[in-house]
Parts: sequence; C-alpha cells; structure tokens
Amino acid sequence: MQVDKTVERAKAEGDLPLVGYKDVGEFVASLQKPRRVIILVKAGKPVDDTIALLKEHMSEGDIIIDGGNEWYPNSLRRGEELSKDGIMFVGMGVSGGEDGARFGPSLMPGGPREAYDALEPILTKIAAQVDDGPCVTWVGELGAGNYVKMVHNGIEYGDMQLIAEAYDVLRTVGGLSNDELAEAFAEWNLGELESFLIEITAQIFRCKDPRAGAGAAAGGGGESGYLVDKVLDKTGMKGTGRWTVQEAAEQSVAASTITAALDARYVSGLKGEREEASKILSGPVDMPAVDKKQLINDVRSALYAAKICSYAQGMNIIRSAAKGNNWSVKLGECARIWKGGCIIRAKFLDRIKSAYNRNPDLTNLLVDADFAKEVVER
Repeated sequence: MQVDKTVERAKAEGDLPLVGYKDVGEFVASLQKPRRVIILVKAGKPVDDTIALLKEHMSEGDIIIDGGNEWYPNSLRRGEELSKDGIMFVGMGVSGGEDGARFGPSLMPGGPREAYDALEPILTKIAAQVDDGPCVTWVGELGAGNYVKMVHNGIEYGDMQLIAEAYDVLRTVGGLSNDELAEAFAEWNLGELESFLIEITAQIFRCKDPRAGAGAAAGGGGESGYLVDKVLDKTGMKGTGRWTVQEAAEQSVAASTITAALDARYVSGLKGEREEASKILSGPVDMPAVDKKQLINDVRSALYAAKICSYAQGMNIIRSAAKGNNWSVKLGECARIWKGGCIIRAKFLDRIKSAYNRNPDLTNLLVDADFAKEVVER
C-alpha cells in the first residue's frame, strides 16, 4: 500500500481521518468487529488475490464488499467460498466517476440481506442524495448488484452512441457549427432529454483547445480551436457493454440499440482499416439543403424515442435475469437509484420509476401507456 500517497491525499482533501497501512493484518486488526471492508481493484484475479489476503485475517460475521465492475458469476463463486468461513460477500456496482467520488455515487449492492442491513447506515450516507432518498437500495441477492451495474453500463453505451449519431446528423446533414450544436444540446437539456450526458455534451462543444495557438487549424478539418474537432475517432471498452450484449443473447432478449452501440465501438477501433476503406468507399458528398430548426427538432424527437428503446432493452435484460436467478430486483428502484450520482442520471428516470410503480409486472416500457404515447408521437 502506498501509505505516503494516502496521507498526502487525505491532507489535500482537508485532513480527513484516514490512516494508511503497509500490512494487511494490521489494517484488518484496526477495524471494529464485525468488520466491513470495501475493495476497489481490477476485476478478475486481482479481486481473488485481494480477498485471499484479507480472508487470512477476517472472521465469522465480517463482510467484504467488491465495489468494482465484475462478471457476476465470479461474485457468486466468491460468495459461496467465503460463506464457508462465515464471511459475507457483497458485489456492489458503483457509478458516478469523479463527481460521484466527491459528492456521492449511485450504489448497487447485491448480496445477503443481512449484510446489506449491516451496511445500510453507511451506504445511505455515502450515496448521492435525490428528492426521494439516497441512490442506493438492496438490489437483490448475490450477483444482482453486479448484473444491474453491468446493464447500467450497457444502457450507457446506447446513450452515448445515440448522442454521437445525433451529433453526426446535425453536423453532417445540417451543417451546424460547434456553437450551434452547443446551443441545441443546451436547449434539449431543458426538456425531456435533461440528463448528465446531454449537459456535458453541450459543454464539450464550447470547449476550446487550451494548447491551440491563435487561429490554429483543428485536426481533421474541423473548426479552428475547438477541442471536439481534435478528439481521435477511436474508442475502447472495459467489458461491461460486451457482457450486456452477451447476456441479452443468453436471456433471448432483443437489445438492438445496445448491440449497435457495441458494434460502433468495434468499428471505431479499426482506425487504420477505416482510413484505407474510405479511399474506396465513399458516402454522400453534396447534402441537400435542410431547415436547421426543423432538423434539430426532428433529431431531438428521434433521440428521445431511441433513448426510451435503449432503457427498455436494458430493463428487459435485468427482468429476465432476475426471474431466472430468483433475484428480488425491483426495476422501479433501479430507475430511482440511477437518478443521481451515476453517469446515466436523467430526468426521465422518474417516468420509468412511475411506470414500474404502476405495474411491477410490466413486460416492456414501450407498452406503458405514457411511454407508448411518446414513442408513437415520435
């Protein structure tokens, strides 16, 4: 453990009561029984190795919480192994990024109800706070927390790809400048599309490259000085989006929006191949004249309809898995705890929560009366 960095960081944050330990045994011994230890390390073997170190010094009634993104069968295995020694295990999805770390994330714990009850006083204080409570709940039995977080990330893939395609249509077909794009997205954020991702997208369009000289040409033929025009059109992934699509297939649940978003990431990674292909394959050159105002409104409507589809697909995957694994997952509560802290936090999550409150057995968000009306209108 990097003790010095821990102490330095604690002081930088205002002399928080943090102590660094070099020895795992000393660390565990310093905790009040029953002990509650949260680990945040890379998925897979590092988690197993960390648990093995902790387990040597822990005893019956203690709780280990894995707060990383993890393939849920691994949590099932770890929970079963630790239970033999009377140690409870919780797989807890955490979403929120930097702001979540500072101001409260969305927490998705899955594990023994007894363990959650012991952790609840702490987790409700850590979590983001919204109008109807802290963004944490007992998601369900072991594995459910990891699963819900995985699907959350799959929905996020869909959200991000939809925003990227909305940008592409407005920029390529509509010819909107970065300032016009920023204005359009900022206006969208005042309505039904209000969300963290739409908000920060509007901000991104206004961001200038701090390293660009006056009048310096942007890379890729974009507008001079704007950072968005210089971002490499190539991305990667950490695995949760792929796991979501794999699970959709396993559950026989159609997830076309999320799958298309994953495919787009695969294609984006083939930067060299795309550049070579562009010498042979060409798209439209001359775009027809369009009414910018009408195009902006049409894209907004399409984006919202597609967003509903993405969330509906994600909820259907969770619903199917919960049924198959006998998990006590409440979809309305999933929507509620995503309202704050997390990356996909959005105004319309309230509407999803209401839909499942009206009918907990709803087969698909698209057939909820309110959402059906919205989709038909668009």
